[in-house]
Amino acid sequence: MIGPDFQIIGAHALGKSRIATDWRFIVPLFLVAIAVSAQPAEPFDQAHSRYARVLAAVVKDTRVDYVRLQATPAELDAYLLELASVPPAEFAGWNEADRLALLLNLYNAQTLRLIADHYPVKSIRSIGFLPGAAWRELIVRFGGRIMTLSHLENEIIRAEYQEPRIHFALVCAAMGCPPLRSEPFVGARLNEQLDDQTRQFLAKSEKNHFDAGTNTLHLSPIFKWYDEDFIKSAGSLAAYVKPFLPAAQRDALADPAKVKVRFTDYDWALNEQPKP
Repeated sequence: MIGPDFQIIGAHALGKSRIATDWRFIVPLFLVAIAVSAQPAEPFDQAHSRYARVLAAVVKDTRVDYVRLQATPAELDAYLLELASVPPAEFAGWNEADRLALLLNLYNAQTLRLIADHYPVKSIRSIGFLPGAAWRELIVRFGGRIMTLSHLENEIIRAEYQEPRIHFALVCAAMGCPPLRSEPFVGARLNEQLDDQTRQFLAKSEKNHFDAGTNTLHLSPIFKWYDEDFIKSAGSLAAYVKPFLPAAQRDALADPAKVKVRFTDYDWALNEQPKP
């Protein structure tokens, strides 16, 4: 349960004075504390039904209707409150798939809320004054802590789960990101969903493709930024992606050890629905 002793994580970049005086941060925290304390404890909905309704309403062909989301944020806010209300001891007792599914949904849902808060905006990188400021805002409330998106991704999801496919599930609201599903991740189907996310991402030829003529594997910068995760899992980037490539490219990539790797450009434009 959220309370006044909520622990602040990943706040070093903001400074103590900012944390103590920023009422945009403090007031919502106490409102959440009051709301949660008034609610009886109920079993957590592992189907993530609230989030499913949000995604069904605003996501079409992996693009987001931020205009609609900004105008009607109640369901998303209720879902984020639902996640923040999960007691740490209860969360720790879940199986790994259920825990990881929640964390992936939390990251994506909070990113949606972040963009809605700042919309209209051309890119998530346009938020804040310093480069990467969006990922360092104290906006994620979970497990008795308030943290940044960066902390959630790197210090919890990556560090604790050691699952490279999460890089195709976390969506940072950019066109260069993996596709945003129109359904939540759920523990019962998480392995299937993560495999599908990986295949979908590697099938985007403008981001990833194997050129048999030059024996060159062209990959999204995601594979450069997080290369250690993929190499630790499979020994090389080529060896990791081969099983997930479209069939013709997979068959043409005979020897991953001899493949050259080049990285494509990353498109930071917002993953919004096209304007009419």
